[in-house]
Amino acid sequence: MSQDATARKPVASDFIREVVERDNEKGTYGGRVQTRFPPEPNGYLHIGHAKAIVQDFSIAEAFDGICNVRFDDTNPDTEETEFVDSILQDIEWLGYHPENVYYASDYFENLYEWALELIRRGLAYVDDQSGETISEQRGGFGKPGIESPFRNRPVEESLDLFARMRAGEFADGERCLRAKIDMQSDNMWLRDPVMYRIRRGHHHRTGDAWCIYPTYDWAHGQSDAIEGVTHSICTLEFDSHRPLYNWFLENLPLPSDQPKQLEFARLEFTHIVTSKRRLKKLVADGVVDGWDDARMPTLSGLRRRGYPASAIRTFCTEIGTARTNSRHAIEALEAVVRRELNAEAQRKMVVLRPLKLVLTNWPVDAEGQPVVEYFEVANNPERPEDGTRQVAFSGELVIESEDFAEVPPPKFFRLSPGREVRLRGAYLVTATDVVKDEDGNVVQVNATYDPETRGGDAPDGRKVKSTMHWVSVPHAVPVEAALYERLFTSPVPGERTGEPLDDLNPNSRELLPNALGEASIAEVAPGQVVQFERLGYFAKDPDRPGFFHRTVGLKDEWAAIQKKQGK
Repeated sequence: MSQDATARKPVASDFIREVVERDNEKGTYGGRVQTRFPPEPNGYLHIGHAKAIVQDFSIAEAFDGICNVRFDDTNPDTEETEFVDSILQDIEWLGYHPENVYYASDYFENLYEWALELIRRGLAYVDDQSGETISEQRGGFGKPGIESPFRNRPVEESLDLFARMRAGEFADGERCLRAKIDMQSDNMWLRDPVMYRIRRGHHHRTGDAWCIYPTYDWAHGQSDAIEGVTHSICTLEFDSHRPLYNWFLENLPLPSDQPKQLEFARLEFTHIVTSKRRLKKLVADGVVDGWDDARMPTLSGLRRRGYPASAIRTFCTEIGTARTNSRHAIEALEAVVRRELNAEAQRKMVVLRPLKLVLTNWPVDAEGQPVVEYFEVANNPERPEDGTRQVAFSGELVIESEDFAEVPPPKFFRLSPGREVRLRGAYLVTATDVVKDEDGNVVQVNATYDPETRGGDAPDGRKVKSTMHWVSVPHAVPVEAALYERLFTSPVPGERTGEPLDDLNPNSRELLPNALGEASIAEVAPGQVVQFERLGYFAKDPDRPGFFHRTVGLKDEWAAIQKKQGK
């Protein structure tokens, strides 16, 4: 199961757990609980999948059961081994270990034999009509369906045609196999759904062994039954599929008890799109750098950006399990991420947009070299046990360019000519004059420091209104950083035009190639998240040395939103 199950807080009961509990009390499955997470390997997992993963694994965990992963690999045109590998990696990263890994393709032969069983019983038939015609004949809500002229085709003829479909005698889309249920049903999924279609795509596991492939509805429930799944937990869009799920199972010789499908609300956020088709387009069009771009809502993208897996699990648990779909504010997830990082992340001083600050009265040693001092700084004020580190200080520093104003605007309390500020943990300094380039831009600020204020406090008790971070230039480490805004500008992408990609933010990433960090920044491990003091939490890229992604800022936007809403 999960790698840290024993360390997790108990999960509050919800309606799915209550169903499982009642089944156990009745002995429905002999007290056995088995779930599964069934992704289709046609893309990378996204944040919406996280809720399903947490739900599937935590239910099994809560009842000492097992959870498997089963890949719904029934569409050879869109599925790839790359996606299989990434999905397994994401599940492991979230902290879960499947009992077994299965594939729907493991059961292709069994599904074929069961399809023959339904044909023999007059519950399935081969239809020669096109997919377009079949779709039109299904009708709609309040509009009756039209029975196929092949609906009452003789059993032997359907058996022969189905065998020839498998043998590859017909072109793609020329024929299909349909279940014979009820073309007048109020539930559209029961109007003679397609079970098999002819498709000559190369399958990532079975190669070219098959040219007919089962639909999701035909493969899913039967795969559950073959594996011994007790509770098939799905998101709400499959609620209307449940009668079909049950119809198939009730008409087949199952090897074990019939699984029970349960549905819960999917996880959706503001400013996020989780459609695989649209995410794939972002990748294909070069809008993002790949499926694991730090702006993407994929789990691999969030991992690269520095989201802790524990924060995602915590969020999924804290929002509970609902029966109604809703859209969560992305700021609520960021608040959980920020909360966990605040407790765990080491602190570092990094200047993203450097402006040189020279202390003109800084001492030199006997050989005329500038003196170097060291200050002891807490690694994480939230965790005293993390200890301290030594940070070098000299007379040549950099500060954030926005921390200086030659002509300060109202309520600007940072550095300006004649104003004294505190350099974090070091000295009080006062700006005296500036150096400009030929275009009139300030490229250097000269200042004096007060040697009596070591540690940042004045012995005479005078106060300053601003404390700024800094980096010593002779000891600085080059850093590249990326700052992110929302990938989509609208809280509900596509709400205005119907196309979410219309709301793409063209300024979703800002690259800062000339940042400088304190010496210890070189010790940050790939993937590790640290707090750049005053700037936010940043994750070191696993593949690009010296490159950091801002995970979240320091400001708690969710708290501000709740306060505004009076919560």
